[in-house]
Amino acid sequence: SIFHPEATRMARYAAGGRQGLAQGIFQVGGQAGGALGPVFAALIIVPWGQPSLAWFAVTALLAMLLLAWIGSKQRAISAEFMALRAKAKKTGSAPRHAAATIGIGLVVLTFLMFTKNAYGESFRSFYTFYLMERFGLSIPSAQMMLFIFLLASAAGALIGGIVGDRIGRYRIIWISVLGPLPLTLMLPYVDLFWTGVLTVMINLIMASAFASILLYAMELLPNRIGLIGGLFYGLNFGLGGIAAAILGVLAESYGVETVYRICSFLPLAGLLAWFLPRLDEG
Repeated sequence: SIFHPEATRMARYAAGGRQGLAQGIFQVGGQAGGALGPVFAALIIVPWGQPSLAWFAVTALLAMLLLAWIGSKQRAISAEFMALRAKAKKTGSAPRHAAATIGIGLVVLTFLMFTKNAYGESFRSFYTFYLMERFGLSIPSAQMMLFIFLLASAAGALIGGIVGDRIGRYRIIWISVLGPLPLTLMLPYVDLFWTGVLTVMINLIMASAFASILLYAMELLPNRIGLIGGLFYGLNFGLGGIAAAILGVLAESYGVETVYRICSFLPLAGLLAWFLPRLDEG
């Protein structure tokens, strides 16, 4: 929880003019790590048991060494970024937004995050059960399909950041939160092959939103990067947990397939992007 706000700040400081690319690279690490979880569960933990988890501590030690090196570079990168920001403030080019603009933008972005995470949690928490119940897949096979789905999320985060630098955050948010709607409506009614294809396409599009949502919020509050990073990464995890709990209750009461039919309408919330203030962000 402490890591993400400062890491977000560092990614922004080091990005130069490629903010979307920087946030996409930052996110792709976490997304790829999450995607590998089901693979390791299927290939290592299922056959070897829970004691095999101890070997993964080696990766945590490597991450600690990398963090120590990054911390040593933080002061120089931050000083350079702060000098550029002071120059922009002196020349009057630093953007300022009205309180109403900031409030409306953050409320809309928060709700879009909730619906995006609610749909994502329907896969992270229940996708394997859905595949096993509907198509009769084994646990390892279902876990491998979950890995493919989550890998698409990592790719989508990176692609969304890169494309957002070119066409603007506002357009990417529109595309990523409303674009998957036809695919999500089709998903509960197709066979196993098309289930795999559609889930990859849906997650590629939906995952492209996060970098743009984060950067859009940073444009609203350019002097509060740590706050925005903590707020939206905290929301990303917290809202996902709330959504998982709600979906779990629905799954117990009505079944997993019904949950997917209900969730297929969640991208309709993307229409709220209409209320996002237009920023001069290119």
